[in-house]
Amino acid sequence: MKRAFALSVALLASLVSATTARAAAPPEPVPIDISRHFDNDGIDTAQIRDGDFDGDGHTFPSEELPTGPITVDGLPHLFPAHQGKNNVVALGQRVDLPKGHYFSAHFLVASSWDGASGTATVHYADGTTTTALLGSADWYSGSGSVKASYRYTRTGIDHHPVSISTAQVWADPKREAVAITLPVTQPAEAGKSALHVFALTMQPVAHGKALVVRGARSTNKLPAKGTQSVEATVVNLGDEWITNVAVGVNAPGAITISPAMITRLAPGEETRVRIGIRSTKQSTVEGTVFALAAGVKAAQRAKLTLGTPDYLATDASLGTHESPYWFDDAKFGIFIHWGLYSVPAWSPPGKQYAEWYWQWMQNPKNAVYDYHAKTYGKDFAYDQFIPQFTADKFDPRAWVELFQQAGARYYVLTSKHHEGFALWDSKVSGRDSVDLGPKRDLVKELFDASRKYTPSLRNGLYFSMPEWFNPDQPWKGHAPRNPYTGAPEPYTGYQSGRDFVKDYQGPQMTELVDGYDPDVIWCDIGGANDSRRVMADYFNKAKNRPRPKDVTVDDRCGIPTHDYTTPEYATYPNTVVKKWEASRGLDPRSYGWNRATPDSMYMTADEVVDTLVDTTSKNGNFLLDIGPRADGTIPEIMQQRLRETGAWLRTNGESIYGTTYWPTMAQLGDLRFAVKPNDAFYITSLKRPGSRLVVDAPVPIRKGDEVTLLGHDGPLKWRQDAGKLVIDVPDNTLQHAWVFRIGLS
Repeated sequence: MKRAFALSVALLASLVSATTARAAAPPEPVPIDISRHFDNDGIDTAQIRDGDFDGDGHTFPSEELPTGPITVDGLPHLFPAHQGKNNVVALGQRVDLPKGHYFSAHFLVASSWDGASGTATVHYADGTTTTALLGSADWYSGSGSVKASYRYTRTGIDHHPVSISTAQVWADPKREAVAITLPVTQPAEAGKSALHVFALTMQPVAHGKALVVRGARSTNKLPAKGTQSVEATVVNLGDEWITNVAVGVNAPGAITISPAMITRLAPGEETRVRIGIRSTKQSTVEGTVFALAAGVKAAQRAKLTLGTPDYLATDASLGTHESPYWFDDAKFGIFIHWGLYSVPAWSPPGKQYAEWYWQWMQNPKNAVYDYHAKTYGKDFAYDQFIPQFTADKFDPRAWVELFQQAGARYYVLTSKHHEGFALWDSKVSGRDSVDLGPKRDLVKELFDASRKYTPSLRNGLYFSMPEWFNPDQPWKGHAPRNPYTGAPEPYTGYQSGRDFVKDYQGPQMTELVDGYDPDVIWCDIGGANDSRRVMADYFNKAKNRPRPKDVTVDDRCGIPTHDYTTPEYATYPNTVVKKWEASRGLDPRSYGWNRATPDSMYMTADEVVDTLVDTTSKNGNFLLDIGPRADGTIPEIMQQRLRETGAWLRTNGESIYGTTYWPTMAQLGDLRFAVKPNDAFYITSLKRPGSRLVVDAPVPIRKGDEVTLLGHDGPLKWRQDAGKLVIDVPDNTLQHAWVFRIGLS
């Protein structure tokens, strides 16, 4: 950090009453009526099902959505009623604006059939334009700020969360804006990815200094023992830089222990801050989050929940749990798919998951059906792979040290995949690696090695909620059978006559919580579950221990609440404010090892690094998967890719770990952006830059700032030309991605 400042709690308290604002009043955001552009009916009532949001008859439930003037993430919007058309599908429509000088355009958006995005254009009175990406995650991810716990089908209800997200497009405040042209995506038809816009609000500029506090809220996050985090967004709405901003909390029963400090805010910039408080008792109070700087102050009233009560097995209670700060900051993890499927380990490369071998066997039209018959014989049952799952060369220390060399901050091991074979000593099942196969507790060995040799790594466990062919509740509709003859086959280790959820699935999850103390539980598939009870128990045990810790859970446990969403072999097209994690294998289409995949088809180091940079620039983590062999060895090509990634991170990791997204934009062509609050601003080029890097974006840089290229000695020459940042790029031999660091003066 080039510059820092300190402010005592006592001084902060005195400033609350002593500071007098001499700056301009923050300009009020301007909601824009876009109803004349509405061309899609995406909101229905329980009685009337005449809408069609996605071309397949699905709609938002009006009963769970607001109507009229609302506030979302601190900004006012006009939310449409359900009657008639209520959103516009982005197909290049031009939306006229009240003439004015604006910092940004803020949208309420949702995508159908996967994430959608495109280029939005801001038009100015002088005939010029600026552009930026506008997009959204799929509404089915449930990751947005306006949520519904279900969606309507044409005839019923799909009990899966859906949501509408926030997004913004920057505008040049020095020019008078007159219109915005929406991106061109696709029509709202089945199978086509379309971007839907529900509302638009413009943020005007103030002259001089103007601060505003938005989105103030208490959280259940635990930054330190005995403390609680309050979060807020502080925005500079003036046309002057503001420096040395202190942010604290005033609330009865709360003491600000760790004020948030903001070294500087450029015009139009915003930053999310964490304030540490200590409360005298658990209560809900009216409080104020305030921001103070020389000559300017701002505050927002907010209802704050003081203290962190125990979690209950209800959606309302579990919904207050969020991804921990360690997870938000970690950015990079290793996924490990290892199980019985690692024995046959075959599928057509680049086509399907090799770990789904047993399921593919059931389909005569799938290549695995013939492959199995030719390789093992039609009478060879899947469970006959169990003795061949030996793990005899499994070296847990080597594994975790490799993960650390790769630059990962956490890992997630498949404790049990859909085949139902557990890699720990399960007392409620004999279908596990202690009773069968290796006769070893593989989860314990890996966790023990990690805690001894790589204590900084966080330890996570994947858990499949259903099992394909468990006789008590087969996900695929039947118990094990020979796919060629239909004859019954054994489900080795199975104990019959139980309730799958209450006597088996739920107790197994509790075994993992109580016996292994994971930092991450990564559920998969969902379905019937006892997850509310399990998660309440998991969260409470973590926070009530003598040294509390924050744990986290994904969005696939079969309940609406979750800490983060998990796109698979995909990333979101733009920033998603709620935490998310992209996962994929080094293999082009498999998490488990596929012996048929040649080395040439694996991700290159360039592709790994580019995916990591792209994902983290949009507020995501990257969970990169490897598939060990049945004997516990990790294929050399996978080890090589991890070490290459680690080498890049050793030089450039400061632009990844502990950073946050740039609210103004995530990407510009091949450029990606990241911010380390109070320290640095990063511009990463995914392609080798030429002799000059030109950035046509409002980068927060000013005279005296130092620009460097990570991995190259010495500062670089830079200038601003017609609003663009121009950096002279030196000759270099760097690889994979090029990170330019702007150090704050």
